[in-house]
Amino acid sequence: MTFCLGMTMSDGLVGIADNRITSGKEVIQARKVSSFQTDQGCFFIMTSGLRSVRDKTMTYFREHLNGSDHEAERLFKAVNILTTQIRRVSEEDKPSLEASGLSFDIHCLVGGQLKGDKEHGLYLVYPEGNWVEVGKGTPYQIIGAPGYGKPILDRTLNYEDSLSFALKVGFLAFDSSRISAADVDFPVDVVLYKKGTYKLVEHLYQRDDFWEISEWWDDRLKALIQELPSEWIDRVWSKLWHLET
Repeated sequence: MTFCLGMTMSDGLVGIADNRITSGKEVIQARKVSSFQTDQGCFFIMTSGLRSVRDKTMTYFREHLNGSDHEAERLFKAVNILTTQIRRVSEEDKPSLEASGLSFDIHCLVGGQLKGDKEHGLYLVYPEGNWVEVGKGTPYQIIGAPGYGKPILDRTLNYEDSLSFALKVGFLAFDSSRISAADVDFPVDVVLYKKGTYKLVEHLYQRDDFWEISEWWDDRLKALIQELPSEWIDRVWSKLWHLET
């Protein structure tokens, strides 16, 4: 399982990706985010799915970038290059994977800004090679394990929020996934992009960096539940009390 979260905000982009990879009984650490800096700007790619498919796709993608004399000047064109490599790997590996009982599985989040783009963008890429742009109405997308972190993002995140706020909410979404999904865990990569800078900022966080914050969040949640208005509970509780007496 994987947790990769991309958020597109009015001021830029936030990417969060865990580093845990589980294969059978084997657990290893490997980065799931790749960053690219070119003369045209910058972007990152986060991936989930089969590691073999991911590694081969990214190898082909880098080979294309290194061998091409014409760099993409728009982010969607870089996404199209990536989807071409996904389809290439699908043609080569999908039949043998399916014969072994495995599905061809890769999902990608691509975020950044190139010189031909009026603003930054975030794209979700599917295993078939098609893609959608993540919009302002729901300014985030999770690939891998989406269910556990989605509620807090839906309740709190808006496109106009600051990058700092998005990073806080993003961490809580990751922490919820870490608690509930055994194969999502630290360390975690964070990628930040501030619009118009054409530069990415990256940082790797370890468990110790967030342990106090995670404990604080647990305590705060319990305290808030205690403060929750209870008149609605009293109505049904009184019925239970009458049964006992």
